This record gives sequence, structure tokens and C-alpha cells, in this order.
Amino acid sequence: MSSRVTCRGLPGSWVNGWLAGIGATVLCPEIRLGWTEDGTPRAVLSSADGDPVELLSAAWPTRAALRELPIADEWADTPRMERKVNVETFSARVRAARAHPASWTLSSTMTDLHVTADGRVAHAPFDPAGPGSIRWLHDRLLRVHRHVPRSAGWPGPSPGRLARSLQGTARRVPGSGLGFDITRLASQADDTVKRVEPVVEVLAFYGLALFPLRGTGTDARLRRTVPTSAIQRGWSRENDTRELCFSWPAWRACLDAAAIDALLDLWRDDDRGNWALLGIHSAWRSLRYRPRGTADPTRGYGSQRL
Repeated sequence: MSSRVTCRGLPGSWVNGWLAGIGATVLCPEIRLGWTEDGTPRAVLSSADGDPVELLSAAWPTRAALRELPIADEWADTPRMERKVNVETFSARVRAARAHPASWTLSSTMTDLHVTADGRVAHAPFDPAGPGSIRWLHDRLLRVHRHVPRSAGWPGPSPGRLARSLQGTARRVPGSGLGFDITRLASQADDTVKRVEPVVEVLAFYGLALFPLRGTGTDARLRRTVPTSAIQRGWSRENDTRELCFSWPAWRACLDAAAIDALLDLWRDDDRGNWALLGIHSAWRSLRYRPRGTADPTRGYGSQRL
């Protein structure tokens, strides 16, 4: 019997909430995602195979599964990957992971189609560097996954606990999560206190499966005077500047991951006629956190409605 759940805790205007909605369809292919059409669009999860919350709870990734993702610093018999990854190491990892169901974790975080000036592969905007031992996204994912409560009979949170996260009533926990959500900060005046919703963060990671990183195919070492870039899907240069801006839409229909993938290929943020054809009723663009000084390492994105 078909079932639908409106997730009040996943507003489309919240980039992590939006990615989390998509992540639910990636983690559990039986789930479809649409958005309400009220003033603040919210994610609507549906499934013809039963309660989407129960399905998502049953599909929750274990810690062992996360440790075996191809973006782990040590994986299979390939060379160890540090934050600064050389082309040879990355290429060896890609070849070994080609048939792995989570090979997207490599293409959504790095690319060797663009090489930095020091000869390393480029990282995605959604793969921010972290302080100390938090080298990159995989480290952040394992840290935040640890805060998701496990329940007897389920690999992760019980349906009741998961429902509280989707409805926005679960308590946040200390941490930076994936590191690009500005709501983790208590305020811009105090970046020492950071709290995140761990269930949403894990789901948002899986949402990145639809956001591969692409490059220009140029080598910064050979063309130092020519601006080159590595762009993740959905990102663009703002007003022909160096600053990157991410745009994302909300749509009426209940779509699975493959259909969302196709819709994002066709969507244009500057063409309202295109929106109507695709059933898109709302969209947003990212607003980047402005550091308080040169010593402020904080990074994050808020949103502005288009």
C-alpha cells in the first residue's frame, strides 16, 4: 500500500535538508521524493512498498559499511589517500572501485580532470577540508554517524527516532557534521559552538551521489595564467567571479533517484519557463559564510530564494 510522509524537518531552503531528501532515495531505492507547495516547501517521502520511514530505517548504513567506502583513507590494496591526493593514487583507487556500488563517493568528492598547481586532484565544494585529524568528508561522515542512536532489531535509528529527525524534533548533537551547513553555528558572532542533526547529515552525504565533480580537463601547472576550475554539479561561478554559488530546486512530482538525476540535468535556474515544464515550483541559491577574518577557518552555506 502506498504511503506518504511530509517531513517538516527537511525544508527545501536548507541545503542539508534538501540533500537529505535526495539521500533517502539513494539509500532506499523504493522511496520517492517530492516537495510541498506551501510558503516553505518541505520534503515528501513516499513509497508503494510500505512506510517510507520504516524502509529508510531498515536500509540505514552500518558503521562497517561506511568504513568500506572507496573514499576511506585506506581501502582494499590501493595506496593510502591523504587529503592532498596525487593523480596516480587517485587513479589507482578509481580503477579498483569501478565496479563498487559506492564508486560515486570518489566522483562526488574529487576529480583528476582538473589538477591543482601542486599536482593534486581537485576536491569538490561539498568536500571541505577540516582541522586537525578531520581530513575530509569520510572522516566527517564517520564522526557524525557515531551520534546516530542504534535500536534493537535495526541497523541504525528506530523508525520512531528517524521520524523525529525527519520532523525536526530530534535534538542536535555537538559537531560540525559534513562541514558545509551554516546552521551548525550558534551565530556568526560565535563559531565555537556547533551542533548538527546527525540523521540529516548522514542522509545528506548519500544525496551527494547525484552530484559528481567535473573538471575543465586542463592542468593548472601548465596554464597558470588561465582560470581553470573543477565544478560540482549545481555549482556555477557567480557573475563571472571566482566565487562559487550552488542552486537547487523543489518539484511537485514524487520522483525516485534516477528521475531526480534526469530532472537536475534539464533544470536551469535562470529559466522560469523551464521550471514550469519540469514541475518545479521553488528554487534557492547558496549564500556563503563570510569569515570574520583571515584566521577564521569556518566554511558553510546558507540560502536565498530565487
